[in-house]
Amino acid sequence: MPDQPPKITGDTVRADYNSINTVLHYTRAAHFIGLWKSELRLIGQYLPDKNARLLEAGCGAGRVAVGLWHQGYRRVVGFDFSSELLDQAANLAREQGIGDGITFLQADATQLALGSLIDYQPFDGVLFLFNGLMQIPGREQRRAALRGLHRLARPGAPLIFTTHDRGDPADLKEWAAEAERWAKGEQNPRLVEFGDRYFTDHNGNTFMHLPDRQEVLEDMAATGWSHVYDSTRNELASETPKVRNFSDNCRFWVARK
Repeated sequence: MPDQPPKITGDTVRADYNSINTVLHYTRAAHFIGLWKSELRLIGQYLPDKNARLLEAGCGAGRVAVGLWHQGYRRVVGFDFSSELLDQAANLAREQGIGDGITFLQADATQLALGSLIDYQPFDGVLFLFNGLMQIPGREQRRAALRGLHRLARPGAPLIFTTHDRGDPADLKEWAAEAERWAKGEQNPRLVEFGDRYFTDHNGNTFMHLPDRQEVLEDMAATGWSHVYDSTRNELASETPKVRNFSDNCRFWVARK
């Protein structure tokens, strides 16, 4: 019997996000797309104070952090575990003349509760956008990230994050077939749990976990976050063609510590 390929781990995802095609993909988005209309709507609603101290998990090449700076936020800390993406984020900030107001750090979201490079006073708001949370393999690891972010937030602080819906009616047949594969042990052996996807396209390799609604609600409750609001991107705003080409429809979640 041939050896089984290794399961996808955080190290797998880190290597994928340091690869040249992926770095170029997110760097282009940081330069040419910026904040989405849906992101702006929720940030404006739940984080209206421009003096708020904001933490962005999975900041990548700086699309959101730099966008926040241009919206008037001057107390932004972004972190990512990809050194290559962080280099691009710092370059973008320099190119746009941003000297103060954004700090970029290298850190792993799953390790925040064990001691972090982010040694700051509690943050007024936390962002984990473009499905960053769901690109962490393993439910317990995603919960570790949520706990760490909870520890870094002040009481009452909002958390805004996104997921893709496994319950989308258009995909029910596909997920029924995937459930049958898991029941027979015929799923991709690299996947960690049902709901995982791992695919390759011209932008590189991408791991993504697609949860159902109950899973997200349970994970928030188990890590100290209270559900406040959720809605799909398409319900929140009519996005530009650039945004729609960059990302499929997703679900925004708002929780509060």
